[in-house]
Amino acid sequence: MSLDEFLNEDILGWLLEEENPSIRYWALQQLQDKSPTDTDVVEAQKRVMKSDCVKAILAAQTGDYFWGKPNDLYNPKYRAATHSLLLLSELGAERSPAIEKAIEHLFLFQRDSGHFLGDLPKTAKGRASVVKDGCCLDGNILYYLLRFGYLEDPRVQKLIEFQVDYYDEMNGGWKCRAFPIDPSKVFPTNCFMGRVKMLRGLASIPEDSRSKPIRTIIDREIGVILEHGIYKYLKNPDGSRKEKAGWKRFGFPLFYQSDVLEALDILTSLGVKDSRLQEAIDLVSSLRDKDGRWVLKNTYNGKMHCEIDEKGQPSKWITLRALRVLRRFYEGL
Repeated sequence: MSLDEFLNEDILGWLLEEENPSIRYWALQQLQDKSPTDTDVVEAQKRVMKSDCVKAILAAQTGDYFWGKPNDLYNPKYRAATHSLLLLSELGAERSPAIEKAIEHLFLFQRDSGHFLGDLPKTAKGRASVVKDGCCLDGNILYYLLRFGYLEDPRVQKLIEFQVDYYDEMNGGWKCRAFPIDPSKVFPTNCFMGRVKMLRGLASIPEDSRSKPIRTIIDREIGVILEHGIYKYLKNPDGSRKEKAGWKRFGFPLFYQSDVLEALDILTSLGVKDSRLQEAIDLVSSLRDKDGRWVLKNTYNGKMHCEIDEKGQPSKWITLRALRVLRRFYEGL
């Protein structure tokens, strides 16, 4: 099988339509190899900032450039600060004064150790908290801080250092008090979706900026995800593996959730072409519709500041993600 079987001029033309500048912005780079400084890419990003979704998210900011309550970065879900910043980064929004002010407020939620919690600390004791959970929260925050160009910020470096120090070298992953609800029903010791989010954050660090411990963790986590068949980390009563059925229903955005396509997106971005990916790759291939597009099966529409694609219909976001995964996997084989 080759990429030519998936990507044709009709599909590419559909993704490059100007009516969705976010998709066009990413497709120009990820499917046509144009640089971020290319004239078409720069123009597409300018249009991203004028798109309905980006304008709706930014218009929902309060006077202090936050979203929702200034003492809560997580609630209300999908409309609060961390969800809004994550979605803006995924839409291809450029760093702007409004986003910078929101991020400065976000840093008020960072604890002295480097990790983030959803509530604003009220005292020095609260800021010194070493409560360790929510690797999905930290992973998403790391992802969009890097996307908006904060790699060299000492506060981001502290977040990265925390993830290295807190990494569970014995079992892999990061401990979370929310996982597992029932240890008898899962194989991994630590949160599987959370590790996917954290791996995406760490994978966003430029390769030449990754420390040896970071490279070691990335390699270890790739192995763990492959060991569990990407989406077969649940355990049947007889001890056999069980699929996480929800991971086969692709969605965008995903926030704290994950799916097969996102996991493959991260792994292939890291250059993984292991044969253990093949079953998941075949699953993605099999879910194309008759026109060679992928359908949105999982959505938060109605809960966000804007609507993205339509559930049950061909999705440019899912199609773009599927094509870049297949392109990375099949090119060079």
